[in-house]
Amino acid sequence: MSSKRKNQDAKKQKNLNPMNNRKKVGILLFATSIVLFFLFVARFSYIVVKGEVAGTSLKDKTAALYKGSEVVKAKRGTIYDRNGIAIAEDATSYSIRATLDKKYVIGKNKLYVQTKDFAAVAKILHTNLKIKESDALTILQNGHEEGKIQVEFGSYGKNISLATKQKIENEMTKQGLKGLYFDEHTARMYPNGIFSSHLIGYAVPNEEDSGLEGKLGIELIYDEMLKGTDGKRIFEKDNAQNPLPGTVAEETPAQDGKDIYTTLDSRLQTMLETSIEETYKEVEPESMTAMLVQAKTGDIVSLAQRPTFDPENLDNIKVWRNLLVEDQYEPGSTMKLFTTAAALDEGVFNENESFTSGEIEVADRTISDHDYGAKGVLTMRQALSWSSNVGMVKLEEKLNDSWPRYLKKLGFGQSTHSGLVESAGQLPTDNIVDQAMSSFGQAVNVTNFQMMRGFTAIANDGTMLQPHYISKVVDPQTGDETVTKKEVVGHPFSAEATQKVREYMRDVVEDPEYGSAYGLYSVPGYNVAAKTGTAQVASDKGGYITKDTMPTPYLYSIVEMVPAEDPEYILYLTMKLPENYDREALPSIANPLLKRAMEFTEDTTEEEATDNTPSVKVSDYRNLATDAAATDAQKKNLTPVVIGEGDKIIKQSTPNGDELLASEKIILLTNGTKTMPDVTGWSKADLLKLANILDVEATFTGDGYCKEQSVVAFETVTTDKLHFVLE
Repeated sequence: MSSKRKNQDAKKQKNLNPMNNRKKVGILLFATSIVLFFLFVARFSYIVVKGEVAGTSLKDKTAALYKGSEVVKAKRGTIYDRNGIAIAEDATSYSIRATLDKKYVIGKNKLYVQTKDFAAVAKILHTNLKIKESDALTILQNGHEEGKIQVEFGSYGKNISLATKQKIENEMTKQGLKGLYFDEHTARMYPNGIFSSHLIGYAVPNEEDSGLEGKLGIELIYDEMLKGTDGKRIFEKDNAQNPLPGTVAEETPAQDGKDIYTTLDSRLQTMLETSIEETYKEVEPESMTAMLVQAKTGDIVSLAQRPTFDPENLDNIKVWRNLLVEDQYEPGSTMKLFTTAAALDEGVFNENESFTSGEIEVADRTISDHDYGAKGVLTMRQALSWSSNVGMVKLEEKLNDSWPRYLKKLGFGQSTHSGLVESAGQLPTDNIVDQAMSSFGQAVNVTNFQMMRGFTAIANDGTMLQPHYISKVVDPQTGDETVTKKEVVGHPFSAEATQKVREYMRDVVEDPEYGSAYGLYSVPGYNVAAKTGTAQVASDKGGYITKDTMPTPYLYSIVEMVPAEDPEYILYLTMKLPENYDREALPSIANPLLKRAMEFTEDTTEEEATDNTPSVKVSDYRNLATDAAATDAQKKNLTPVVIGEGDKIIKQSTPNGDELLASEKIILLTNGTKTMPDVTGWSKADLLKLANILDVEATFTGDGYCKEQSVVAFETVTTDKLHFVLE
């Protein structure tokens, strides 16, 4: 064997020696440990010096470990009536669920609703939640058959009070039953139940269950104002992550929502809801509406509609629309008040002028009276009290082109900027027949709010007021109040004309031969000015609904002003398509309500503005939709005056960020044709703002407030100069 081969064999034997292998592994592990040690020391030193890991601050992480936080919920503002009685307020409520999962067992205790107990549990639910026993039983049985883990009971199982929760728990314990459980929620309570529900609206927990969210009416349109701003509280925790008492390190207080006081009077509202519900059930109409307004202020003191809903039980809601602002309709003979007032102002009304009632030809159309001429010859005064369509057509013919202008002055075909979702209605076409029919309330579509706004002009000697439903807004943190003052929106008629109209309206209820509602409407101790209305109702298929399809295819209405000489209240009722028409139906609502209202009459003299009147910061309305801009200004307690019929605001009289006093005018110019507003009663300062926004020169005669204007209201402004007579 060669020496080279021997050396190789020796080396091989050495490598196979276990002792040598262990030495090599030991050296390798030692070297690795030394390297890792120095790496650890270097990394640890870096962390100590820098104080962070992967960009995360260890100081912050340690603080977070021993600090916790929680949201401090803001209280949603309360909605009150005018006297401080709560209509909508926050409360803790509970929702109920029934567990059906058979796995829900602890030891020998079955904590689910057993099938043998379904009937007993359903009876307990019926007794306490108003749900039908059969419905509760069906929900339980269906849930069991479908293999559901748990079931709920619709709106009947929500917004449950603490007292009701405790009753259910006590009855379950008493009978040895298990399986019903409650979850706690922040809820909205409506202690009056059905109470102008479409106006007040409702609020429910939002999808994140982080608070309440308004969904209709005041609750929706004033949601931002009502909900406030949540706060935050930071506190220290112990090693077990439990809060340490008295260790609040930082706190941002919650800003509670503002409280809203409506103009509603709970006493009158409750009375109205009761009486309108009784009538609604008796006559079974498609719908009914009622609005009672203080004539001198425009305050809506009661407001109701049918169908309606209970805001704490939304399962039974049938109509989501606020009929008083969203539905447009042909009003019928109550429109004759405006026709008569216009004719008086234009000097074409002679109360002793006679005509033959019955029928009249207008172009290719025959227009008939409701009694087809049974009364024979009437005077123009009797044309109003007996509600003659023929008499009104004769007046409209004398008015010529001025009648459409009066309709615009009254605000028909325009938004009332009520702040609610609303319809603008529709003016009659230029067709000669439509113009004639509009004089007695057909071929013109209006809203309830528009009609009431027009009625305020008749009641207030020609001064037209905006009906409003907010009395004031109060900040609970500071006590600051923003009070809504009466808003004059026009002067469509003279005082003399409206006083005459109210005199003629007395004939409607006092004249035994020519009063269309003789003996029906009365308020003890007061003279009543009234006008009835009976309008044909448009059909979805075109034309009008006829007696072939239903026995009384009409919309019946009444407007009353009490006292007739100087009205304190205006009441407007409508009843659409009743199944069981009763002539006493509307009087049964009106008479006791107005009697009670007059008993409650108090001095409502408006307080003069003082230096303490809150100011309003003006927003930027340019490029906003016209209705949205006007509505926002209205909500901020400003008086918006919209110029033109465009769909977008291009200019405003007061710049963004400037301040105005509450109820001051802000003039909004649209991208439509420049039309002249009715500026009767405006101050010189407001007239100068108008001239500036119209880019014209203004000249004046006299001092005080505007009495005459050189461009007639609602006419297009084509001149570069405007002249105003002040007094």
